[in-house]
Amino acid sequence: MTNSTQEMTIEACLTNLRARLDDKNNGNPGQRLILGIVGAPGSGKSTFAEALVAGLPGQAVVMPMDGFHLANNTLTRLNRRNRKGAEDTFDSAGYVALLKRLRDQATDEIVYAPEFRREIEEPVAGAIAVLPSVQLVITEGNYLLLDHGHWRSVRGLLDEAWYLDIAPEVRQARLIARHIRYGRDEQAAQAWVRETDEPNAVLIASTQTRADQVFRLASASDKP
Repeated sequence: MTNSTQEMTIEACLTNLRARLDDKNNGNPGQRLILGIVGAPGSGKSTFAEALVAGLPGQAVVMPMDGFHLANNTLTRLNRRNRKGAEDTFDSAGYVALLKRLRDQATDEIVYAPEFRREIEEPVAGAIAVLPSVQLVITEGNYLLLDHGHWRSVRGLLDEAWYLDIAPEVRQARLIARHIRYGRDEQAAQAWVRETDEPNAVLIASTQTRADQVFRLASASDKP
């Protein structure tokens, strides 16, 4: 474990993963690798995960933690809608259960995972099909390294955990732009980042010592 930040390129990350997959296949043919990518809101986890999958065609799939967002009507009932994205606004037990299924997936079973759709701000069940032949499952999200509640079980279900670091000002600018893109005005976007996203980011940053690697992408764009 380390908390020192290294600079990495996506190609270097892909080389690492290809070597890990080769080692796993040589020692345990057909055994799956599960990689967790962790970072604060706006750190680029989804974009990074998609780039890794694109570099491993036919071998990998992304299963995001965000698919386990509680529905908006549930958050309203629980009086948590105004802090959507906090750790208790997810079905953490359901997320852990699906990771266990992916770890133990039968050779004749397709596992279906939910996906979060930002255009409707809701999860959609069964949107991602994970075939038994998939060698690498990449799961990305904020709270994979938390050490309490149901989240505590996640780390033991991951073969590796990578923490994606980024300059705070870049991350905050990305978040504000994202919130504006999905319907908030600039003032509301800034308030949400300040009052909701940033407290979550502080909690998430405190978990990075549980990651196998902490790095900043050398080729990361500052574009939101």
